[in-house]
Amino acid sequence: MTGDAAGAAPADQDIAGFVAVAEAAADAAGEVIRRYFRSVLDADLKADDSPVTDADRGAEQAMRAVISATFPTHGILGEEFGVQNAAAPLRWVLDPIDGTRAFITGRPVFGSLVALLQGDRPLLGIIDQPVTGERWVGVAGQTTRFRGPFGGRVGSRACPTLAQAELSCTSPEMFGADLEAWRKLSGATGRTSFGGDCYAYGLLALGHIDVIAEADLKVWDWAAILPVVEGAGGRMTDWHGAPLRVDGDGRVIAVGDPALLAPTIELLGG
Repeated sequence: MTGDAAGAAPADQDIAGFVAVAEAAADAAGEVIRRYFRSVLDADLKADDSPVTDADRGAEQAMRAVISATFPTHGILGEEFGVQNAAAPLRWVLDPIDGTRAFITGRPVFGSLVALLQGDRPLLGIIDQPVTGERWVGVAGQTTRFRGPFGGRVGSRACPTLAQAELSCTSPEMFGADLEAWRKLSGATGRTSFGGDCYAYGLLALGHIDVIAEADLKVWDWAAILPVVEGAGGRMTDWHGAPLRVDGDGRVIAVGDPALLAPTIELLGG
């Protein structure tokens, strides 16, 4: 495939093949995750005190197997098992369960994330909720696709002022020294809600949330989300308004209405 050449931009036919494999990887992860959901499940703590379960590990192994079978020379970076083929120009980035705390407590507001990056640029991303059957598919330069049993259609909503905005983040515990900046933003918005991890970004892409600001995201947390948000009409940057980078500081903003980006950056001190 032409996308395997170093520095070459993948052709349209390559993208279609990549998306098909990404969806197959999400399907494979979902088969593992559904077997464990709301079961008695032990969780271990990683070095950063975040939980990990056999479902996380098994789902990532299933995704890696699908990708490696089709693209053995591609790189893969996963939250649980690290990197392989590190020098490859195209790298798959995987988070088998984004929202392990929600998963452990039986709440279906987590998701599996599958992305394909060329350098720092996500070419495609999938947010998959394997229990509810909802899936968002984003491809750079294309309109995001969504399917699910509860209705909803892709398109961030018009929301020109923060005073009208629905603000979300996974947990205020992530902010540390940035907590006061977060409180300024929260005080300027219409309502604030917590929880959701990647699922909240999917809801932003459907026009139900307007702003998400978070402060500790790794590349596997945001890479799949960016093309979904931007393909729905939104924007996603760091707290300074710059493009997200693999080696960034973890501070992320997503807005549905691009008019909200500048005032959000200002309140967060970017």
